[in-house]
Amino acid sequence: MNEASSTGAVVRSSGAAQVAPVRSGYTAQQIIVFVNLLITSTATVYAIWRAATYGLRPAELLIFFVFYFLTMLGITVGFHRLFSHVSFKTTTWMRALLAIFASMGSQGPLFTWVADHRRHHDLSDQEGDTHSPNLHGSHFIGRLQGFWHAHIGWMFTNQPASWARYIPDLMKDRQMFWIHRHYFLWVFIGLLLPTLAGWWLIGSWEGAFSGLLWGGLVRIFATSHVVLSIGSLGHMFGSQPFYERTQDHSANNFWVSLLSFGECLQSNHHAFPQSAQHGLRWWEPDFNYLMIRLWRAIGLVWDVRLPPDGAVTHAYKPGLARGDAEAA
Repeated sequence: MNEASSTGAVVRSSGAAQVAPVRSGYTAQQIIVFVNLLITSTATVYAIWRAATYGLRPAELLIFFVFYFLTMLGITVGFHRLFSHVSFKTTTWMRALLAIFASMGSQGPLFTWVADHRRHHDLSDQEGDTHSPNLHGSHFIGRLQGFWHAHIGWMFTNQPASWARYIPDLMKDRQMFWIHRHYFLWVFIGLLLPTLAGWWLIGSWEGAFSGLLWGGLVRIFATSHVVLSIGSLGHMFGSQPFYERTQDHSANNFWVSLLSFGECLQSNHHAFPQSAQHGLRWWEPDFNYLMIRLWRAIGLVWDVRLPPDGAVTHAYKPGLARGDAEAA
């Protein structure tokens, strides 16, 4: 079985794992996901048309990139490296701030996100991994179906991860539970702040609308699809130097890593899931670890976890792909 550590982070091992049954019927979560995708996709198409027709103001770009940065940092460093894998420790207010920034991304509340992610590591690319792209066959149509499922379709499968199994540590944290319960407040604030920024920087209600459009809806669309690409493209395309250690399809995808600040170095991450450092070679982009190092230097974070001495060099097999290892 896969056992949870004292922090609640799941460590993958051999043996059968518990798979939650699929519940029948539509849920509020599925309806919310559909509305979210519909609104943000429509808004992004409109924003592109508007920019192509009337141009794009510097203030609109500024608002988009500032809120993209805050949201992506919250999701990747907060939801992922801090809460899912306990890769470092930080202050109470930093934990709250990262959780709120992540929640502004409209990708689901804290407890749900972390439980789903820990289950993904528990069952990576096996039955029960609800967003694996590799369970639909290796032929072309199967690969397309796998990509669609891993990128979009899995969010409509009613198969929640067990909180008792995957997040017993977070369930004891009252502050994080309060943030989890007020998820829709943070989503609203994530739309309100860029709206106010647009009104302030551009002026008028039209400026407020531009802020909502670019810093709110388009930003949610962009951050969501970049993060979703980690689970889809990051398990389909890229190098697999740690396949012998991971025994799954996790791969290092350079381009998605650039957009996600280092989160799509998936082969590295699945080999050393509790490491705060994902970029294990100088050319691998890992902006998030640079931020963690900066915060550690000024005393905001501590107990930063890294791979054991010598483990990377011992396990690293450059150029190795899944098929190469299975044929050996």
